[in-house]
Amino acid sequence: MSKPSESPWPIELSPSFRFFRPLIIALGSILLFLLGPVRVRGKSNIPRTGGVLLLLNHISDVDPVVTQYACRRHVYFISKSELFEMPSISWFLRMWRSFPIRRNEPDRTALKHAIRLLELGHVVCLYPEGQLSADGELLEILPGAALIARSAGVPVVCGGIVGTSKIIPYGTVIPRPALGGVRVTWGQPRSVSKADEATEFTSWVRSELLRLTDR
Repeated sequence: MSKPSESPWPIELSPSFRFFRPLIIALGSILLFLLGPVRVRGKSNIPRTGGVLLLLNHISDVDPVVTQYACRRHVYFISKSELFEMPSISWFLRMWRSFPIRRNEPDRTALKHAIRLLELGHVVCLYPEGQLSADGELLEILPGAALIARSAGVPVVCGGIVGTSKIIPYGTVIPRPALGGVRVTWGQPRSVSKADEATEFTSWVRSELLRLTDR
């Protein structure tokens, strides 16, 4: 494996954040139990070690919180750059080691950082539609997912999110009780290499997300 290039964003969690992270996870779990509850299926499909790329559908602003809840390992999120312009949440994103990506353009810096994280054995999450779905229907799968997966050569696990739009509906910011029906279902991991065709991989991702969300 070639030596990964330097990245503009830090990778290791700060000591202070490592100390408080279990408390944050515990509080988040309690909150999701009260608002959901959230059921998780196939958690054992996520490899316990090594780089893993997670690809999920995106229907609510609470999806990243639910994604981390459904994954036993720390998740590095690729987040839209606009969030890092909001002081109220940007500090937390940076502490979590999420990093920004510019949408509607090829952001090579963000893609290279994602690949480096994967090569170093971390878990990276990308919502490959690139935006929230207003009606819950799966949008077009953008090419960035295939580029990252084929370049990093790590297992890819798709996840289907159902019901989070009940907690934070599209266009709102105030959480509300979902009263059940919220779940994350993880599919089987797939090994990916540069030899895989990008179009075939993208088709597989789409079919997996449709299957895991019972479409």
